[in-house]
Amino acid sequence: MEAANPRKQRFFRKRRLKVEDVTVVDDSMLKKAIGGTVVGNLMEWYDVGVYGYLAVIIGKLFMPDTVDPAIQTLFSLGVFAVTFVARPMGGVILGQLGDRVGRQKILVFTLLMMALATFGIGILPDYSVWGVAAPILLVVLKLIQGFSTGGEYAGATTFITEYAPDKRRGFYASLLDLGSYMGFALGAAFVSILQLTLTEDVMEGFAWRIPFLVALPLGVIALWFRSKIEDTPAFKEAQEAAHKASDEAKNSADAPKGVIALVKAYWRELLTGFILVSAANTAGYALTSYMPTYLTETLHYDPVHGNLLTLPILVGMSLCIPLTGKLSDSIGRRKVLFVGSVSAIVLAIPAFLFMMHGAIWSTLVGLALLAFPVTFYVANLASSLPALFPTASRYGGMGISYNFAVAIFGGFAPFIMQALVTMTSSSLAPAFWVMGTSIAGFIAICFLKESARKPLPGSLPSVATEEEAIELVKTQEENPDLDVEELFEQVPALEESYQQELGDQGKSGKDMTPQA
Repeated sequence: MEAANPRKQRFFRKRRLKVEDVTVVDDSMLKKAIGGTVVGNLMEWYDVGVYGYLAVIIGKLFMPDTVDPAIQTLFSLGVFAVTFVARPMGGVILGQLGDRVGRQKILVFTLLMMALATFGIGILPDYSVWGVAAPILLVVLKLIQGFSTGGEYAGATTFITEYAPDKRRGFYASLLDLGSYMGFALGAAFVSILQLTLTEDVMEGFAWRIPFLVALPLGVIALWFRSKIEDTPAFKEAQEAAHKASDEAKNSADAPKGVIALVKAYWRELLTGFILVSAANTAGYALTSYMPTYLTETLHYDPVHGNLLTLPILVGMSLCIPLTGKLSDSIGRRKVLFVGSVSAIVLAIPAFLFMMHGAIWSTLVGLALLAFPVTFYVANLASSLPALFPTASRYGGMGISYNFAVAIFGGFAPFIMQALVTMTSSSLAPAFWVMGTSIAGFIAICFLKESARKPLPGSLPSVATEEEAIELVKTQEENPDLDVEELFEQVPALEESYQQELGDQGKSGKDMTPQA
């Protein structure tokens, strides 16, 4: 039997990570990234909250007085839904640009557009002044908002997940949705204060414009925060690798893709993300954007109480979101998402029955029951969805899956649910819509890969300290959250470095196998 060649054996040593392969997160930049993305999400949802709580007034002011009040309300909700028609286009175009020119540049652009469009609604004359041009221009401004927000959430989640350490990604990403729902609560609180302190005539005369006008100074503050952050280490590494890559490598799975190529390569991931977002946002928008209309138009609360009742629930839910995000870092994203989907299916009917009871205490209980699944859903989408796609196509993939789902099942949720109530004459109809989408969400979670504590696809491992990096390299073979072979296949720079080291080893004849 021929003896093995020791020199040849050295050429086929097992691939291992080195300490310099691990990204140690810059804590100061992480804090800036969190601040810059959270304020943008807060700004986006501030507008959603303001419009949702003023929907009845806007419908009355931007439609003729001769139109039935129910039609006026449906018009206003329809305009809200139209915003989401532009989101997929914004998600596709801005997502593609974000994968090419950088996440930070696009996030500055989306925030600027959003603030200007919201301010524009505040200065727009109503139907009594401009006639039919008023509702048309309202739709145009909402379309601009939709286009900009199409790139906002996908970019913000991509940005924060690429910055965060692997072991705490769920917690840091959930802060985005804390900002989102606090922004909604801020908008709702602002409108409620105006309604409590001003008469109905004053609200319909000018005061309804004030929350929209405030969007401009809020936008300037948010832009200042966002201009202070740099692009993520993962994006910079992908860009450097793309510049060095050969023509063949630039056409590989790791290169940024056009829309058609992206859909062909990642259609399973896109479908999974689409269904998950549909389920979560149906429940989420039922609680936020639809509840003021449901409580006033269907359950006949006066507008002030209809608005105020949701506020404590929104604030409480917002404060719980980071807790469920942190929980997903411990027990896994899939388990937490399963809690969200199952609880939505089980609690939807009881939630609406409690609200239909009519007492304030029972309405609060019903809203809390509806908020429970939303807390488990939304806190984990921000960390689960970016993990479906590699770095070079993450923003684009998120832009498509998230915004098409939100456009259909999120933005149209208030319109669909109110239409179901109108058609069936049943106040319980929205509960069945929530249940149906969450059943689909449960099935999608079954196909979702666990991503907690693991590196993002196409990215190097990310840790909080140098000591963690050393420990990770030392224990990489035993680490259940780290597949080194898969990592080498997904990150071209690692494989390139490994092959070069083998070549140097062959030239020198020395054994360069690293020691644990």
